[in-house]
Amino acid sequence: MRLSAIFAIAASFGVAAILCLVAAGFSVQVIEDNSRNSVRDTLDANDLIWSEVDANGLQVFLGGTAPTEAARFKALSIAGQVVDAARVIDQMDVADSAAIAPPAFSIEILRNDSGLSLIGLIPASTDRQELLEDIARATDEREVIDLLESADYPEPETWQDAIDFAVSALKTLPRTKISVAANRVEVTAMADSAGQKDTIEANLIRKTPDDIRLALNISAPRPVITPFTLRFLIQDGQARFDACSADTEETRRMILTAAAKSGLRQEADCTIGLGVPTPQWGKATTQAITALAQLGGGSVTFSDADITLVAEPGIPEKRFDDVVGALENALPAVFALHAVLPAPPNEKPQITPEFVATLSPEGLVQIRGRVGSETARETVNSFAKARFTSNSVHNTARVAEGLPRDWPLRILTGLEALSYLSNGAVTVTPEQLNLSGDSGNRHAQAMIARFLSDKLGDAKEFSIDIAYREALDPVASIPTPDECEAAIAGILSERKINFEPGSATIDEHGAAIMDDIAEILKKCGEIRMEIGGHTDSQGREVMNQQLSQSRARAVLNELRERRVLTSALTAKGYGESAPIADNQTEDGREANRRIEFKLIRPEPIKERTTGLESLEPELQTDEATGASGQNQEETPDEQD
Repeated sequence: MRLSAIFAIAASFGVAAILCLVAAGFSVQVIEDNSRNSVRDTLDANDLIWSEVDANGLQVFLGGTAPTEAARFKALSIAGQVVDAARVIDQMDVADSAAIAPPAFSIEILRNDSGLSLIGLIPASTDRQELLEDIARATDEREVIDLLESADYPEPETWQDAIDFAVSALKTLPRTKISVAANRVEVTAMADSAGQKDTIEANLIRKTPDDIRLALNISAPRPVITPFTLRFLIQDGQARFDACSADTEETRRMILTAAAKSGLRQEADCTIGLGVPTPQWGKATTQAITALAQLGGGSVTFSDADITLVAEPGIPEKRFDDVVGALENALPAVFALHAVLPAPPNEKPQITPEFVATLSPEGLVQIRGRVGSETARETVNSFAKARFTSNSVHNTARVAEGLPRDWPLRILTGLEALSYLSNGAVTVTPEQLNLSGDSGNRHAQAMIARFLSDKLGDAKEFSIDIAYREALDPVASIPTPDECEAAIAGILSERKINFEPGSATIDEHGAAIMDDIAEILKKCGEIRMEIGGHTDSQGREVMNQQLSQSRARAVLNELRERRVLTSALTAKGYGESAPIADNQTEDGREANRRIEFKLIRPEPIKERTTGLESLEPELQTDEATGASGQNQEETPDEQD
C-alpha cells in the first residue's frame, strides 16, 4: 500500500514535468516567432529589405549584406527599438566599397613678366622640390610660386614624360601657359612674329615624346605690310598671285573667291596684316582681278592705293578701253589706276640692252650686261659687295650709251631683290625686270613683289618666279631624329671610332670622325640620343663595363668640345653584355668593341585600368625629343 502511493506521487510529478516542458517549448516558439516577425516587419517598413532575421529563444540574429556601414548601423538601431537591444546579435556583412577612381592629375604652369607659378594636383610620389628646381633652372627664375596640391594615388605611367617635356618647353617661351595632364600637354603662347611662331611650333613638335599628345595655340601679331601689296597675273591662260595682302579674314575670302572665278586653280596664300590704306581694299582688289579676267591676260598690281594694270600685248584696244573705263568708274575714289596696253611686238628684231646678275648656290655673284657710265659701274660693284660679300662678286658689265633714265634704279632694285634669294638670276631690260630663283622662305615671292612694287613706282612691269625649296628652309630642312640616327650610323659603318688600348683616349684617326658626327648633330638640333659604349668579353666583366662607360663619356666630351648641344645626349656603358659578333674570333672581338648612337624612345603606353578618363587627341606628332639623362664617369684599369 505504501509502495503504490509512492508510485502514484512519482507519476504525478512526471506528468507535471512533461506538461511544463510542453508549455515552455510552446511559449519559446511563440516568443521567437513574435520577435522574428516584429523585427522583420519593422525592417521592411524602413526599406531594409536586404536584411535577414532569425531568432533563437530570446536572441534575435540579424544577417545579410548591408550596402554601407551606415545601413548596417541603421538596421541594428531599428531592431533594438523592437526588442531589447541586448538580445540583438549582429551577423551582418558590409559590401565592399567601389574602388575610388584616382583624381585627374594636372598642372597649370603660368609664366609672364611678373614671374612663374604652378597650380594643380600632382601625385604624392612626385619630387616637388626637384620639379621646382628644374623649372627654376630652365627659366632663370629666382622664385617659383608653388600652389600645387598632392594626392596619394599611383602616378600615371606617362606623367614624368609630360612634366619633362613641359619644363623643356619653358626654356624658349617667356610668356606662356602650359597645361600638363598625364598624357597630354597644351601650350598657349604668343610669338613676336609669324616666323618665330613657325620656329617655336616646329621645335616643340620635334621634341614631343611619342607617348604625349601635344596641342599648340601659338599666336603671333599681324605683320605690318608696307606697302600693302597685291599682284595678280594671268599669263598663257594660267592665273597666279605673286603677292596677296588682306586686312581681314572676310576680305581674304573675297579676294581668293574672285581669283578662283578668274582662273586661279592652285592654292594661294593671302597674308592678313596691318597697314591697309582703306577699308575699301577688298572691294577694289576684287574689281581689278575681275577686270583682268575680262581682258584675258596681263597683270594688276596694287601698292597701297596705287593700281597698275598692264594688259597682255595683242588685246583689242576697244576691249581694253571698255574694261578699263568700267573699272575706273567702279573703283572707290581713293584708288588711282594706271592702265597700260603694250603695243604689239614688231616683227623686225631689235637689239635690247640688258643687265644680268646671277647668284650661285655657293654665294658667288656674276654681273654682266650694260651700265650707263663708269660711275654707275662702280656704284653697282660697291652695292653688290655690300649686299653679298666682297670676294664673291665678279663684275664684267660694260659702259654703254642710250640707256633709259631709270636704268640705274632698276639695276640696283634688281640686285637688292636678288639678295633675298638663296640662288637665282635677275634680268633688267628697259621694259621688264625678271627675277627667278630658289628660296627657303615660303613668303619670299610675296615679300619681293611688295618690294619691287614699292621701288619701281609706276613702271611696275616685272615678273617673278620664285621656287620654295624645303632644303633651304632653316626650319623645315632640319632632319628628323630618325634621319639623324641613320646618318650617324652610316658614318660609323664606314669609319669606326677606335681608342688607345685599354684606355678611353680616342686614337689619332677619330678626330675627323667626330667632326663629321658633330656636323650632323648641329643640323639635327636637340634630340634625345644615347651614346653606347661596348667591349669584347676579354677581361673581367666589371672592368669591361667601366671601360665602356668611360669611352662613351669620352665621345660625349669630344662632341661638347665641338660646340654640340649635349643636354639631350647621354653616355652609357654596356661592357660585354650586348655583342654583335662571336667573341671567340679576333674579327668578332673587333666588331664588338664599338660606339653606337641610338635614339632614346619613350616606352609604349600600357593599358591602364585605374579609371582615369582619357583625353581626346587634338594634335599627334611622330617625332620625339626631350630631356637628357644622367651619366656616371668611371676610370678603367684593365685593357680591353
